Amino acid sequence: MRPEQKLRIAWVGFHQEGIPTLRWLRNSGIRLEAILTLNEPALAKRSAGGGYEDITAGWDVPVFRISSINDSEVVQLLHSLSLDLIFVIGWSQILHREALATARIGVIGAHASLLPHNRGSAPINWALIRNEKSTGNSLIWLTEEVDEGRLIDQISFPITPFDTCATLYERVAESNQIMIERVLGELFSGRVPGVVQEATSEPLLPRRRPADGLIQWAGTNESIYNFVRALTRPYPGAFSFLDRVCWTVQTCALLPGAVSAEAAGRQVGEIVGASLSPCDNACGLVIQCGVGQLLLLEIEDAQGRVLRGRDLALRGLDQPGVVSWTGRTWLNE
Repeated sequence: MRPEQKLRIAWVGFHQEGIPTLRWLRNSGIRLEAILTLNEPALAKRSAGGGYEDITAGWDVPVFRISSINDSEVVQLLHSLSLDLIFVIGWSQILHREALATARIGVIGAHASLLPHNRGSAPINWALIRNEKSTGNSLIWLTEEVDEGRLIDQISFPITPFDTCATLYERVAESNQIMIERVLGELFSGRVPGVVQEATSEPLLPRRRPADGLIQWAGTNESIYNFVRALTRPYPGAFSFLDRVCWTVQTCALLPGAVSAEAAGRQVGEIVGASLSPCDNACGLVIQCGVGQLLLLEIEDAQGRVLRGRDLALRGLDQPGVVSWTGRTWLNE
């Protein structure tokens, strides 16, 4: 039996990782004084935004759409709510001192790594790019210092070769719900959990911007495979250019072998030919990397035109009415 709720709580977030927890809060009868999320112009500039409309429809909780949590009018709003606790889950802005001071007990946030490892921006994307084998999620008390607050809870999970940023964020979302359910039980009982993080000399992870998604075909096929799965939907994606057209590689497959482009007598980024199969999902284009080869399975241009399966594989064949891409080279500009 859950202790009676005596705390005034608000929620701040926009990312998909918060949706399962919000749904659980509603279904569990946890009272929220307010939900703050991004307005449409601000949301359009962020990746992986979660639509709160379905969850909040018919829920007796005020929803405020804002551009910055640190705006003076937003801070005044938070003060007016006389809050005990704020959850900030899936929010890209660092809270300033004035915003942090609006909750009597404190502000709880989540960071998608096992802190103090991978503090900073885009930890899930960086973990995949760096080919790390495990990661996790941490619940902390937010402070003005980035990701350095007291640890409340942590959940770890493996990174498999089949994961993408999307599948890992599904586990982050699940772990958010588990940890928030646990900490609310503590807080409703009058306990305030938290331990100081271990010291670390690791630098903060740098921010990633869409332009950082340019594929370096001179790398190994494994490094490019990791790069693509780290940046695919719902993020802007890894991209390259063919005949001055920019294509985002949404899905690829890692092929065995480690023959260099030089040893194979091919150019880096050269389209070797088509992969053919009665199974449409196995069709695509084989690309020579600096070391090894990749199979491109789905690409998308800036206008949203998607080529996948047989439609993509046909670009690697000499077919009537189809301009073959075989022998052409993906470029970095």
